[in-house]
Amino acid sequence: MDQPSRRAFGKGLLTALAGTTMPLLARSQSSTQPGRVLVGYPAGGTLDQTARRFSDAWRQQGRAYIVDNRAGAAGRVANAQLKRERADGSVVLCTHTSSLTIYPHVYSNLAYDSTNDFTPVTPVCEAVCAFAVSSMAPQSVTSLAEFVRWAKEAPHKAMYASPAAGSVAHFLGFRFSQAAGLNLQHVPYRGSAPALQDLLGGQIASYFGFVGDFLPYLATGKLRILGTTGQQRSRFLPKVATFAEQGLAGVEGAETYGLFLPPKASDSTVNALYEATKVASQTSVVKAGFDQIGMDPITLSPREFVQRLAKERERWRPIVKASGFTSQQ
Repeated sequence: MDQPSRRAFGKGLLTALAGTTMPLLARSQSSTQPGRVLVGYPAGGTLDQTARRFSDAWRQQGRAYIVDNRAGAAGRVANAQLKRERADGSVVLCTHTSSLTIYPHVYSNLAYDSTNDFTPVTPVCEAVCAFAVSSMAPQSVTSLAEFVRWAKEAPHKAMYASPAAGSVAHFLGFRFSQAAGLNLQHVPYRGSAPALQDLLGGQIASYFGFVGDFLPYLATGKLRILGTTGQQRSRFLPKVATFAEQGLAGVEGAETYGLFLPPKASDSTVNALYEATKVASQTSVVKAGFDQIGMDPITLSPREFVQRLAKERERWRPIVKASGFTSQQ
């Protein structure tokens, strides 16, 4: 974000928040030290970018926050750290919600309790997945039905990759395999970058990733996106039909980024952060940032967020179990 944009963004927020959210946010924390936003991944990734956008927005509301990158164990290091922090609003966790809804069914040694060690505030954005094929698949494969037909004819080639084992993309790929009557082998990568490199190079036949992963490469002609996993078509890929539209209604899901406070945070602290975040989410600057990484803004009240997390946790339980995948790491 350039400096003129920052100044304009700050002026607009201060005008909108004068006398309301800003004092609440300031009262919920000590004003002598900057707050911290825990992020479980290195700087530069989409989760880190999201945390920095909101820390900038909150700074304009009268409270400085800095991003504290605690990378490791697919976000679990930062998640576990949250329960050790003070619940006064000085420390916020920005994490992907699959670490609270899917991980409990995958990892036998989580260092946190996904229901009791977090105080949900609000989701801020989400990304649906997309399924793409490379030049390894014949040019005739331009729909999910054609992929299924080809996969049955060439099962040794029709594997699917994902950015990580145990991720939303991994299990959506498993649901696709189930729904289509296939037995697709999963090839996990360590992040989207190496997977996309192999997809573009034709080393792997197909890849389940997030919509934003594909946006920089749409014009290359080296991949074909066959379906997306949202309830509606993605605004970023309006010409691509969803799985449901193509007869595979059970292949649906998204990754959500959310904000959390430590356990036992007071209602006033939670509500202050929620209100500040809700206003920031509606600004054109924050929305433009989400557009750049293929994310859709989403805001729910703390109560609605708790309900959504519980529903998602139960939804993924039988899917993970059916996949047979677990991790001791």
